[in-house]
Amino acid sequence: MIRTEEMLLNVGPQHPSTHGVFRIVLKIDGEIIKEATPVIGYLHRGTEKLAEDLQYTQIIPYTDRMDYLSAMTNNYILCHAVETMMELEIPERADYLRVLVMELGRVASHLVWFGTYLLDIGAMSPFLYAFREREMIINFLNEISGARLTFNYMRVGGVKWDAPEGWIEKVRDFVPHMREQLAGYHDLISGNEIFLNRVKGVGTYTKEDAFAYSLSGANLRCTGVDWDLRKNEPYSLYDRFDFNVPVKDGGDAWTRYQCRMAEIEESLKIIEQAVEQFPSEGEIMAKVPRIIKPPAGETYVRIESPRGEIGCYIASKGKKEPYRLKFRRPSFYNLQILPKLLEGENIANLITILGGIDIVLGEVDG
Repeated sequence: MIRTEEMLLNVGPQHPSTHGVFRIVLKIDGEIIKEATPVIGYLHRGTEKLAEDLQYTQIIPYTDRMDYLSAMTNNYILCHAVETMMELEIPERADYLRVLVMELGRVASHLVWFGTYLLDIGAMSPFLYAFREREMIINFLNEISGARLTFNYMRVGGVKWDAPEGWIEKVRDFVPHMREQLAGYHDLISGNEIFLNRVKGVGTYTKEDAFAYSLSGANLRCTGVDWDLRKNEPYSLYDRFDFNVPVKDGGDAWTRYQCRMAEIEESLKIIEQAVEQFPSEGEIMAKVPRIIKPPAGETYVRIESPRGEIGCYIASKGKKEPYRLKFRRPSFYNLQILPKLLEGENIANLITILGGIDIVLGEVDG
């Protein structure tokens, strides 16, 4: 009889493959994971507490640094919550600009995930190709906001700046180019036998598990649940666009990959329609007071970020700073299922499972 002994193994908190300063303490028997304990908090900044001493416009840069791969979406959720409390009507041109930058950001975010995920499990080329297209999107967002990652572009009532001359035309030309490159990604990866062997049947969970752990985004839709807040609870102008919600049934790393790659195509559809419908003129800011003071009360709004449902709760006492601010961060909730997925798995599948969840640690620890 072979006698084995359990040992503890630290994974992280160095950045590569853990997608941020994230640590997992593993109890392993040979190469089998018996228990996995995630350890978070290395990046904690206390955004919600800091916000209690900031005016609403001053909070926007802090949202950039939560999920720094979809900063435009984070900007929007805060502004949307304040605008809901103030019952503001957003100018149409500003709303179209918001949709365009959010969907460009969604594509860029999924490209980062695609490239780094393939890098995690041993493929170098997809990372280089994905970042080539992402760089084009970052240039668009840089032109309109003045920044490349932490955009601070949206304002309560609209957006900071109008689109520069020729920007809409460049975004229009980008859509067919991105579709062509996306087809190339599929040719390179989606039918690759080595890749399929690494992801099919790995990290599987059921629809009931997804509900129990409050998963959202592709982590929920990969179990066959048709739920996307852009469709189910439309906000901004999303009810004006024709697009599908990619849903797969399988609940493994392969179906999560399929959902996110299909979401890129659907975002391109939205961008294409938004460019065609874009008003030729109009205001980019509603009439808002210089000092923003939402009425006393509370509100909760939620939208669909690249990682799932992001929500914002605000309690106001009618002052220029929030009495209480709370974000529902999808990465934090999606990460909760990790110990369940790793139990009994071979250690070689650890990074495949973690990377497939698609977390951003700024959102987990923010």
